[in-house]
Amino acid sequence: MTQDHPTSETQDPVTDLPETAEAVPPPEQPVGGQDAPRRRGLPTSVVRNLGLVIAFLLLVVIGVVSAGDRFVDGGNALTIISQAAVIGIISIGTTFVITTGGIDLSVGSVLGLASVWATTLATQAMADQYHWIVIVFTACAVGAACGLVNGILVAYGRIVAFIATLAMMVAARGLAEIISNKQTQIVENNGLLDFLRSSVLKIPMVVWVFAIVAVLAWILLNRTTFGRRTVAIGGNPEAARLAGIRVREHLLAVYTLGGLCVGLAAVLMIGRTGVGTSTHGYMYELDAIAAVVVGGTLLIGGRGTIVGTVLGVLIFSMLLNIFTLNNLSLSAQLVTKGAIIVIAVLLQQRFANGGRPGWWRQIFTRTPTPTPVQGGTS
Repeated sequence: MTQDHPTSETQDPVTDLPETAEAVPPPEQPVGGQDAPRRRGLPTSVVRNLGLVIAFLLLVVIGVVSAGDRFVDGGNALTIISQAAVIGIISIGTTFVITTGGIDLSVGSVLGLASVWATTLATQAMADQYHWIVIVFTACAVGAACGLVNGILVAYGRIVAFIATLAMMVAARGLAEIISNKQTQIVENNGLLDFLRSSVLKIPMVVWVFAIVAVLAWILLNRTTFGRRTVAIGGNPEAARLAGIRVREHLLAVYTLGGLCVGLAAVLMIGRTGVGTSTHGYMYELDAIAAVVVGGTLLIGGRGTIVGTVLGVLIFSMLLNIFTLNNLSLSAQLVTKGAIIVIAVLLQQRFANGGRPGWWRQIFTRTPTPTPVQGGTS
């Protein structure tokens, strides 16, 4: 099946990619044969998020039934979003990395390193002398520098992203322990804490920061050449290179962007806890990857969604809130979180396959084995 596209002498194979953040797949044979009618339905981006929306609404119902007025209170809704802000910003950066077909296991350790470096006595002394923005700049610079190193190892060192970021995860955590001497560093700059803990229109500042980052990331991924190149590299790096995309330079920028998001998340973590410590961000890399994958971004690359990532983060934050309101154990929460990951992904696949049989039918459906053709010898 082919589609006619208007041609133009100024058409660019990179900038004229579709606006949706998804690599264009090769044409597929329709179900039932080449002449089978094409199914029509909702747009792909809407269908892909149906499973996520169902999981979100199911959690809302569970929260209302189990916690009642405590859950539906407006203050509790802001608490859910505020708790999701730190891991949400990390997940947004991780979305770009995974869209390229990479992975970043170092985000939790880098957050700890950024929080420690930004709260050292020297950094706080400079902040007292000049402005608390010095702490923000330091945390973001440390995060971006770690992302830059990851990008160099992956793009130019040709090291598998899993191994490169695993090494950074170990090294960053160790460096954070060395700098802090495994001690908790208390933030004494009241200007930074007052700003991060303030509210605008009765909405916490961290929620505003999270919302602004999400909107900017959506624009970057879906409405700019940078985002389209990110998707193209994840879909087929060699084809992207032949199309004129500088793959190495772009991967370097993507990993640096991911690190910058981690640095900004470290600032919010400092504002929430009032301290910098090497234990900040422990196991955050798994939470970020889970939120991104549940949100609909492909682990193999070629498709990314900021809206899905934000919904995935909110689902896990809501789950934590429901368990806290009902005084349930952390172990039960982890089991439920794993089940939600599986259910959400299965629901996405069910709605995305256009009505074709699900995996449970494919398991019990016997595929006919072709009979070998016996030919004579000459």
